[in-house]
Amino acid sequence: MKGQGRKGGRPTLEEVAVRAGVGRGTVSRVINGSSKVSDHTRTAVEAAVAELGYVPNRAARALAANRTDAIALVIPEPEARFFAEPYFSDVVRGVGSALAETDVQLVLTLAGSDRERRRLSQYLSGHRVDGVLLVSVHAGDPLPELLAELGIPTVISGRRSAAETLPSVDSDNLGGAAEAVRHLVGRGRRAIATITGPLDVYGAQCRLDGYRQALAAAGHLADEGLISVGDFTEEGGRRAMRELLERRPALDAVFAASDVMAAGARRELRSAGRRIPQDVALVGFDDSVVARHMDPPLTSVRQPIEEMGRTMARVLLAGIAGEPGGDAAVVLPNRLVVRESS
Repeated sequence: MKGQGRKGGRPTLEEVAVRAGVGRGTVSRVINGSSKVSDHTRTAVEAAVAELGYVPNRAARALAANRTDAIALVIPEPEARFFAEPYFSDVVRGVGSALAETDVQLVLTLAGSDRERRRLSQYLSGHRVDGVLLVSVHAGDPLPELLAELGIPTVISGRRSAAETLPSVDSDNLGGAAEAVRHLVGRGRRAIATITGPLDVYGAQCRLDGYRQALAAAGHLADEGLISVGDFTEEGGRRAMRELLERRPALDAVFAASDVMAAGARRELRSAGRRIPQDVALVGFDDSVVARHMDPPLTSVRQPIEEMGRTMARVLLAGIAGEPGGDAAVVLPNRLVVRESS
């Protein structure tokens, strides 16, 4: 009877092969999308699959191919930062959209504490995923080396250095920061400060380099007193802004290396009686929902964060499959979105 295999059970691969008049291996190749079968054979197998109502057993297929059909998105940051920073949710959204048309499952893992890292190491050592997406890696983090030792395909977002050896996807941090500072110079600002991210993060180093290069190109003398190190949190931005006001009370502009830190800087500026942008112009980085909902709305460097997530997933899937592009190093462009804060 159409739609049934052996009596009382699901149709099997062998029954599909008999119905199509081919071998079991040929049916397997067709189901797995191999190009090494003729159009005539593919049509016969697909017709047999439809007639019998055969549904491939994904678990068996994965086991036979030594695959899990799962990848891990690993974020080595504390839970509090993950939920406070819109950047991470945008990355997750982008990765999810790239996987939507595949059978691959996404495992989200936070590893911000030593205990979480030990548990993650044990999990990965069991080869429970086919690959890993690493986001927000700090210098000296042992995770990339662990993954290399385990032979697990890995793509990193936010390179550890200019000499990154892993496949990577990043945005133009230096160029974006330089554009932000050029904008402030063009608005006639003279004492331009910056709040950096943690300097054990390569992207934060690049944004600081962009700030310095743009000031130098404009003929502004370097003033280390206008640089304060933050930590990508709102409270860190507020603390850094307080330090800057104490050191350089005459500052008239601030470039913050993230929108969240810019939000903290705004709170501190207002507490100090400084008007934005009349007294102090303010620019952030990311162009997240935070930027659009600030008062006044925040000028910010837009990172294509969702596209970064999608690209990471595509590069990793290519690497797992051994296809071209699996070892890519991709740098996506940023652009400045000008709003009322500057």
